[in-house]
Amino acid sequence: MHWAESPNVVFVRDFAYPRPQRRRLRTMTSAGDVANTPAHAFAEYVLAPSLPGGCPPALATQLGSDDAPPRPRPALPYRINSHRLRVQAHAKNERARLLSGPLVDVVVGAGDGKRQWSIHRNLLSYHSDYLASELQTDDATKNEAGNKLELSDDNPKGFELFVKWLYQGKLDDVSDVSGAEAKYDYAVACHRLFMLCERFDMPHLKNMAMDQYRKGLHEARLVPDADEINDIYKDSPEGSPFRTLMTRIAARQIMDPDSDRDAEGYRDCFAASPDFAVDLVNAIKSGSGGFLFDDPTAGDDCQYHDHEHGPSCYGKGKGSDDSPRMSLVDAPAPTTFLRESPMLV
Repeated sequence: MHWAESPNVVFVRDFAYPRPQRRRLRTMTSAGDVANTPAHAFAEYVLAPSLPGGCPPALATQLGSDDAPPRPRPALPYRINSHRLRVQAHAKNERARLLSGPLVDVVVGAGDGKRQWSIHRNLLSYHSDYLASELQTDDATKNEAGNKLELSDDNPKGFELFVKWLYQGKLDDVSDVSGAEAKYDYAVACHRLFMLCERFDMPHLKNMAMDQYRKGLHEARLVPDADEINDIYKDSPEGSPFRTLMTRIAARQIMDPDSDRDAEGYRDCFAASPDFAVDLVNAIKSGSGGFLFDDPTAGDDCQYHDHEHGPSCYGKGKGSDDSPRMSLVDAPAPTTFLRESPMLV
């Protein structure tokens, strides 16, 4: 066998040539996500259209003669080709714009529980078209309606969560709240936040509030009682997810085999809203799987007879238990009375 055909022979010439610059680019990008690479390290390997053949700056300098002057460094837009960096820069500029401008005094609640916040008008108008229209001002009303907002029918606890989300972009997780009662109180505040978002037309935050409300009830192992369900159902508009949630909670309480609670506890809910009764029956049907009941018209059961319960239907009747009874066998034959008619002559 020729020595060149031996598998143990390593050709030095295969490793004698230096790696080109493009190979260096592929090695760097394959090592990890380009978005996680610092901008000063990544910029040197971004292809600039102003260079010959789209080559990197170092390689383009090597293509010329030794006496050729070095090419200038490409402009910053050509060197920073990272979508993440552009998004971060845009978000930073947008945040600076939203946190500037005049402040709006927002008064929430009524009576002794009234609270007031001072919030940037640009921030409120950016997240809600409803608030943008409420805070819209002109020269005539600039110092009156545009710098103050009254929310007397809303709850300050729900608006406090709203302000936190405006400036921090998140809600506290109910799992971080200790104690069943504290979890339930936080869930109630999330319901108030849901009602705010319903009016402000903010579906994303509204869904976040609903998730925290359900999670709070689940972790606290507590549910609203009949009076709370009645209030929540009445305050929620038709088709609201909270109406569906309240009826399903009531249906589960009624159908619980380990509980003595029945539909009597929700009589006030039925009287206040007939729609609650309809939704409750539909919730029971959907939750139980829609199984078919026994046919009430079949069989000879005494369930629909007007007498006391007993083994024999015909041995029972109205009256006292001491009164003599007789069966149909011992009873005398019925007497037929004929109506008198005139004799024919």
